[in-house]
Amino acid sequence: MGSHEDDPRALPLRDKVALVTGAAGAIGYGVCRMLLENGCYLAATDLPGPKLDDFVADIGPACAGRSTAGRSLGPDRVIGVGIDVTDKQSVSDGFARVQETWGGPDIIVHNAGIALVSKLVDLDLEAFRRVEAVNVEGTLLVLAEAARRFIEQGRGGDIVIMSTKNVPSPSAGFGAYSATKAASHQLGRIASLELAEHDVRVNMVAPDAVFSEGKYKSGLWEEVGADRMKARGLDEEGLHEYYRSRNLLKAAVTGRHVANAVLFFLSRQTPTTGATIPVDGGLPDATPR
Repeated sequence: MGSHEDDPRALPLRDKVALVTGAAGAIGYGVCRMLLENGCYLAATDLPGPKLDDFVADIGPACAGRSTAGRSLGPDRVIGVGIDVTDKQSVSDGFARVQETWGGPDIIVHNAGIALVSKLVDLDLEAFRRVEAVNVEGTLLVLAEAARRFIEQGRGGDIVIMSTKNVPSPSAGFGAYSATKAASHQLGRIASLELAEHDVRVNMVAPDAVFSEGKYKSGLWEEVGADRMKARGLDEEGLHEYYRSRNLLKAAVTGRHVANAVLFFLSRQTPTTGATIPVDGGLPDATPR
């Protein structure tokens, strides 16, 4: 008799179709690897271009032979789909591409987001609107398209929105990101109310700083890292140590840690929707109050 690891049923997400927005970065890489390793067909989406193309060429072979049942789940289970989440037609076309390839999605992980460093007194309105378009309108468009397709398919589904510790604990000089991610988070909570009757669960994962995963660096931290280093008089290594040492567990948060929280929701181990898992090593300031 074969071991549990040899049993294809041991893959908790076996043959599910997953779509990940904002895939070509540190958290996206961790999440995409987890989905492949647990049996999914993966549509990795990001803005169209070489960054997405290179990511897709890398992610399948990187996961070959690394499934939880010891089988190759490589390139034949991965497609890249260029999506601009701020464009309704682009979102619709991206979902249609997945539908044409494998049938409609079962899982949406909405990870697309951008950041901006500025104090409110200096905040450029047009720059704020660019952040709002991605973080708020992008979340709305992805949620709406996912909801339409899940309802039409009639077999339920799972949505996980990448939130942030900045929702309960915002940072000075980081108002545009903190405010727009709070709106994104709230849209997820509302979606959980509206979609529960269709057996669609909507949950959130709220990480603290994830700087890289494998060779993939965080686009957010490429944007804000220099300012954070300057403000604290630190180099890159010192900044990483600062974020590690400020949490209770003294943990460096990784893309894999975030992916593990996503997997908990997707594997439906508990009857849970509208909930948030913090992945931050324990931050007292981020505890709801």
